[in-house]
Amino acid sequence: MASFPLTRRNFLQMTGVTAGLAAGLGPTFRSARAERSDELNVYAWEGYTSDDVLDPFRREFDARVRAEGLISDPDAINKLRAGETEIWDIINLNNPWAREWMYPEGLIKPVDKEVFAPYHEKMLPKFAWPFEWALDKSGEEMLGVCQRFGPFSFVVNTDKISREMAEDEGWNIFLDPAMKDRFGVLTYDNWNVFHMCIAAGFSPFREHTPEEFAAFETVARQVFNGAKLLSDDLVQMNLALINGEIDAYFTGGTYTASPARYDGATNIRAITPKSGPIDGKGGIVWIELTSLVNNPNPSTLGPTFLEFIQRPEMSKQVAFAEGTYNPVAQMGDPQVMEKFDSEELDAIQWDSLEEEMARSVDYDINPDYAEMYPIYAAARRERQG
Repeated sequence: MASFPLTRRNFLQMTGVTAGLAAGLGPTFRSARAERSDELNVYAWEGYTSDDVLDPFRREFDARVRAEGLISDPDAINKLRAGETEIWDIINLNNPWAREWMYPEGLIKPVDKEVFAPYHEKMLPKFAWPFEWALDKSGEEMLGVCQRFGPFSFVVNTDKISREMAEDEGWNIFLDPAMKDRFGVLTYDNWNVFHMCIAAGFSPFREHTPEEFAAFETVARQVFNGAKLLSDDLVQMNLALINGEIDAYFTGGTYTASPARYDGATNIRAITPKSGPIDGKGGIVWIELTSLVNNPNPSTLGPTFLEFIQRPEMSKQVAFAEGTYNPVAQMGDPQVMEKFDSEELDAIQWDSLEEEMARSVDYDINPDYAEMYPIYAAARRERQG
């Protein structure tokens, strides 16, 4: 298991390098107000910042490409608000943030719809044009390129809990007194809040009643107090499943289970419940959108990069970058699919992807997150003593 990667949550914390990258590089990074046809600054989730993706671009376009990995969608937006639109040319965030926040605030700019909309013709059916999350609220402007995505609910060791049972029981597994000290919580806070809402019987993606807040608190306490292990490290969670320390973990998906599966532990499986409280659905799928920052002195290479990452060989590289593996929208193209072998497809649970997507709603914004988070944090502190 030594090949396990850093995660989205600990990537910057463990390296201690990129968190202050832009400030540390100062004027060099910020780029003089001269010709910017040979440089590109990328601010993105891991994968797009990988040299496996960026080095081929550097070589082909003789470009200086500088990149920083981000660890939080809201934190990234706040950096743009604070003036870092003058630094970045490319930003890669989860799906709702472009349409709901960045474009209305002028932080990103539209891409050329005539150039980029046709790419959707070769994407998976989920992404058929017109695709909601690639467009602004008017439906007129295209805001970026869709690529990585994945179901994200929970993970089990199928030697201990069968896939069928996990899918049938859904989130109730973690509320069963018999599961006390048999599961972990992967502490991705915003996702935990979403999933605790669903476990409490309601959608996280709308305003909530006092009764729902009370149910959320009850579930948060029950989940944390029933957990044997809390960690924000997917490596630790997967090892605990493999070693028999736990039978399942709360919050996880293709993204977190895929490294273990690719290393041969195919009994580690991401689960999407068969049903739930959001129009009958109990799972959530995240979708990334890569956009052009509204930089006052933009690089001319921004649109080129958005086309480059959609090439068949680069789509595969993005899907399997940084040691965590995910499907990409471009897998609707046979030229992309032929890049994946059977083990790689098994790692990302291609066999069940379509049905898991059908059981999931798209990641969105919880309007009551600021009120729910203190309740969640108090339950977590109570568990930790």
